[in-house]
Amino acid sequence: MRRHADQVYGIARRLGLSAGVAQEVTQEAFLRAWRGIGAFEGESRFFTWLYRIAFNEARRRLEREPPRGLVSSLDEEGAIDPADLREEPYARVARAELGVALARAVRALPVEYRAPLILRDIEGLSTADAAAVLGIGEAAFKSRLHRARVAVREGVENWLVDGT
Repeated sequence: MRRHADQVYGIARRLGLSAGVAQEVTQEAFLRAWRGIGAFEGESRFFTWLYRIAFNEARRRLEREPPRGLVSSLDEEGAIDPADLREEPYARVARAELGVALARAVRALPVEYRAPLILRDIEGLSTADAAAVLGIGEAAFKSRLHRARVAVREGVENWLVDGT
């Protein structure tokens, strides 16, 4: 639990759940894993099995919970990076605004596309592991990941052009 709790919580947050609901999802995922450990056949790695449980629980919560709106970052809310005093103020503001546009573009994706992007590009799972977490084949995973990346790129490009 100590090894994977932060990652399970992070996945739930990045999928769009509030901090409190993400904590509940994390607890529920570990309870389900503990109850179902006898069903774990070892065909995949343990963390892949655990992430799949967590992802399914997070997806259930997302289906029940109304959208909560946009957050300003893919990281924890309220986390403030210290300012790099060597960087010009305009550059800091532009970087922060780009971060908001990126977060907005990711948050706008349907879960079926947001999840591959989060698992592969943010969490750093391999294609095989991330596909196993989602319960889909690698080809389908790669297709969803590509579509997610294109949609995020378009969202950020629209922001750069329009500023919206």
